[in-house]
Amino acid sequence: MADQPNQGPSRRQFLTSAAALGAGAGISAVAGSASAATPDPLITEVQDWASGLGDGVDASPYGVPIQFEGDVIRRNVEWLTADTISSINFTPIHALDGTITPQGCAFERHHSGAIELKKEDYRLMINGLVDTPLVFSYEDLERFPRQNHTYFLECAANTGMEWAGAQLNGAQFTHGMIHNMEYSGVTLRTLLEEAGLDAAGDLKDKWVYVEGADASSNGRSIPMEKALDDCLIAFKANGEALRMEHGYPVRLVVPGWEGNMWVKWIRRIEVMDGPVESREETSKYTDVLEDGTARKWTWVMDAKSIVTSPSPQAPIKHGHGPLVITGLAWSGHGKITRVDVSKDGGKTWETARLGKEGEDKALTRFYLDTEWNGEEMFLQSRAIDETGYVQPTKTQLREVRGLNSIYHNNCIQTWWVKADGEAENVEVS
Repeated sequence: MADQPNQGPSRRQFLTSAAALGAGAGISAVAGSASAATPDPLITEVQDWASGLGDGVDASPYGVPIQFEGDVIRRNVEWLTADTISSINFTPIHALDGTITPQGCAFERHHSGAIELKKEDYRLMINGLVDTPLVFSYEDLERFPRQNHTYFLECAANTGMEWAGAQLNGAQFTHGMIHNMEYSGVTLRTLLEEAGLDAAGDLKDKWVYVEGADASSNGRSIPMEKALDDCLIAFKANGEALRMEHGYPVRLVVPGWEGNMWVKWIRRIEVMDGPVESREETSKYTDVLEDGTARKWTWVMDAKSIVTSPSPQAPIKHGHGPLVITGLAWSGHGKITRVDVSKDGGKTWETARLGKEGEDKALTRFYLDTEWNGEEMFLQSRAIDETGYVQPTKTQLREVRGLNSIYHNNCIQTWWVKADGEAENVEVS
């Protein structure tokens, strides 16, 4: 296994190979470096966009993506659920770069449909084992000291179809139940203390039960230790108000833990002596093992990664030569410290370059700058987080969990990249 970061082709090597390939590889020669190349009409002709005026600044009061990027959208899988009001759509992770997910294409999951709730009508109650039960308006929340943090949200069912084998052909569908946004809001600890919770007291056996305002009344129990640690009552994402589908006007953020606990349209927080054992933490969002028993309270999303390009929805189109392999890694236990990439189905590994130092419970972008000459590849990635946890293979997971599970599948994913650059979801043994 190679432990040193892969350096890949240099910029000078890229320019040299580009000149040699010329127009045949889709790269235009410039400055006489390949005098025999066919002239590029985009260079020799006067184009419409350079000979007239464009739109004024008021043409689009709220900016939207240009029409040429109209394919970068959330997508649903119709047969997954009976109706879209209790369904899932998927982030187009294959078409994004960096780590921040635009709200407009960020994965959404609903249990009874996204609701319209005005800020003026919003109320948040804190009750139960507190000195003074309180009800906060939206304006009340804005008066508390706020924080900004970037976190990933991943549905516990992300990659759940892959337990039984390679199923969905695309990174968007196998791993797209995730997004990564900068949240602004008030810590849950701040509001609990405002209601008279003695955070310095003996709270080891206390829990909070959080509940949403939608018709499903989606509710989850959270141990007090987590509630006082890093949970956030958020009302902004990526600098703007939450979208309706992401819980406008206020949602709960539970960093590193499964997305179902990030209750949207949060309306009530009750301090209790124990968990409620609600539907969403007993019959759902538990891990069914090989013998049929269900393991519960497995909230943390373990270290995981995915190559987003090349992948089935992002095939190689540029021909042979320099190739950037890229993807995402994350861990609910903390920071990603390293990502390895394999081109041969896990036989050998190269250490990828991180786009920037890993952030706590946030997506990390990785790159492997390499050369591709048309050979088949079995692309994989594996993440390692700051605790030393190494992302497992499907075989390793199945040895513990069997095939009855749905949730918390953080297996290593394999893309078979063919000689024509197309890719397919496969398993390797």
